[in-house]
Amino acid sequence: MTDKHISSQMARRDFLRLGAGAAAVLPFLNMGSAAFAESGYTGLAKAIVINNLGGIDNPNLRMLPKKKDANPVAGSKDTSLDPRAMADAIKSGTTAVNLTLGYVAGPEEPFEYTVSEIARWNRIIDHHGDQLLKVWTAADIERAKQEGKIGIIMGFQNATMMGNRLERVDTFAGLGVKIIQLTYNVRNQLGDGSMEAENKGLTGFGKDVVLRLNDARVAVDLSHSGERTCLDAIATSKAPICISHTGCRALADLPRNKTDEELRLMADKGGVAGIYFMPFLKEDSFPTADDVVAHIEHAIKVCGEDHVGIGTDGGTTAVDDMKGFHKIIDDEITRRQKAGISARGEKMGVVPFIPDLQGPGQFQKLADMLSARGHSSVRIDKVLGGNFLRYYRDIWGA
Repeated sequence: MTDKHISSQMARRDFLRLGAGAAAVLPFLNMGSAAFAESGYTGLAKAIVINNLGGIDNPNLRMLPKKKDANPVAGSKDTSLDPRAMADAIKSGTTAVNLTLGYVAGPEEPFEYTVSEIARWNRIIDHHGDQLLKVWTAADIERAKQEGKIGIIMGFQNATMMGNRLERVDTFAGLGVKIIQLTYNVRNQLGDGSMEAENKGLTGFGKDVVLRLNDARVAVDLSHSGERTCLDAIATSKAPICISHTGCRALADLPRNKTDEELRLMADKGGVAGIYFMPFLKEDSFPTADDVVAHIEHAIKVCGEDHVGIGTDGGTTAVDDMKGFHKIIDDEITRRQKAGISARGEKMGVVPFIPDLQGPGQFQKLADMLSARGHSSVRIDKVLGGNFLRYYRDIWGA
């Protein structure tokens, strides 16, 4: 689908895994340069690439035996990132990533746990100051590009930690949280998530939180929300909202994806939707990179090229042993189903990423595929990160 063809139709974590083990970096670094040497898109080195929901993780660490007093996962007190994951993320061209921290689901006390996680990630960023920087404004994303670092955008995937105290919006904004998702898959005190059959929408407190987020210049994220919650929040917000990571329900009728109405109203208000690299892109089988492209193209058709980006909902480093990893993911899906937080579309035998968009060449490959479909370099730059950079200038300031 070419620019001209689309323009004529338009009106307009879970697993952040940290740890050690750099020995396997070199084969994957080669993928970033050699595999796409004949690229149809040659602008990645200059492009701002914003993964609007993702992580810096090495999924292979999940298959290693756990050691006593050593916990390489996101809840760890350790402040050393896995060298392979860090190298892969930098090699991929990632300029900034919206990193989920704080409470999403589980037995922890939401507010206390979230504050401790913000403090821990401040230590991590300070410890890796030669590779990471904390993002406060859009200018910090541009600075990350200039300095060859990755900007860490602190974000939430649930707002349960607000409790019933509206002033906590200001607390989190002051601590550097720049984007807050209103709900996860289930209901909280702000509204219904995507798996709530009643689809009740935003509560009165939820509307107050949206307006307070506007005043605090924190981005409102409608990913995982129920349809009514999303539409209510768009109508309530005085500022553009975003959907950091989603797919198009017109192509895959699953609750985690957004309807054309949600996407169009979001775009009309100046927002941006990030398309994820997740199994929800296809209803009945395993999605591939072609499905990612199809969802991006549909979103452009509905929203316009200035309102579509990427939010992979994952890291960059490739899985070395897919057979072993399938067993781990199947166990994880079982746990999530028992906890009542699993979304329809999470299924046994399907991993939470796109297998042919793994490794540090993932964004180059996506750009090449879009280029081969007739999309211009200007449009590709927007999708890779230019649109989210503009959105964040609007919300946070330059």
